[in-house]
Amino acid sequence: MTASYTYSFDDIRNRPVAVVGAGTLGRRIALMFASRGGTVRIFAPRAEQRAAAVHYVAEALPKLLQDRGFGELGGATAAGSLEEALDDAWLVVESVPEKLEIKIATWDQIDQAAPPDTIFGTNSSSYPSRLVARGVRDKTRLCNTHFYMPPEANAVDLMSDGQTDRGLLDTLLTVLPEFGVHPFEARKKCTGFIFNRIWAAIKRESLAVVAEGVARPEDVDGMFKSNLGVPAGPFQMMDAVGLDVVLDIENHYADEFPHLPRHVRELLQSYVDAGKLGVKSGEGFYSYRSGA
Repeated sequence: MTASYTYSFDDIRNRPVAVVGAGTLGRRIALMFASRGGTVRIFAPRAEQRAAAVHYVAEALPKLLQDRGFGELGGATAAGSLEEALDDAWLVVESVPEKLEIKIATWDQIDQAAPPDTIFGTNSSSYPSRLVARGVRDKTRLCNTHFYMPPEANAVDLMSDGQTDRGLLDTLLTVLPEFGVHPFEARKKCTGFIFNRIWAAIKRESLAVVAEGVARPEDVDGMFKSNLGVPAGPFQMMDAVGLDVVLDIENHYADEFPHLPRHVRELLQSYVDAGKLGVKSGEGFYSYRSGA
């Protein structure tokens, strides 16, 4: 018999959220869940990753609340184990690297350690949750919860694993806006969900015109900003996400859709091989080093 995963905000507001993964997105997800006065526990393999994520939340949270105009100051703590992170958590969001074998192993461990009423969400950018769920015994408790780049980009894709409890999805549709994020449900299984499927096509064509020598990254970004009135173009956004992450996602799409052009992945691979991963390494399509 499965547990009930139907909650109101009042049901969960005094229970912690667990975030597994402390990278660029993991810490930003933690930030949002710390914005209603509660506790977020962050688990990652290395202590320095956990400490950096906790520091980020503490530094960014006051400004988020001031800019947003609602919420209460909560906090993030570093958990030394999955068991500690998951204790009494109403929700766990996994945000580990976009490699299927890592995600499957992580969910095997989460499934063993989680309380029976914890909702499971994977932040995978491209893998349907059913693919990471091999070791999850109760598949009604799992779905995709794909965040973009909060607190600037606050949409969240929700997608069933094919067996997800309807009450769980309705809970997330109702409760997540309390934390300043806006969920949208993919009504059918779709690689890339809703926005990421559209974004993948934009990103791929942007990479293609640079790989083919038609334009430079700054030309593409400049036209996006001039024509659409957006603050950043595709190459700036890829640098923010991390070019290694972008490459992992493109490789996954290529595995599923072999007709996709190879030269866009080769361009990304050349940057990754050179250690140019974007903002986090100090250089990607642009330089982020001091004085550059």
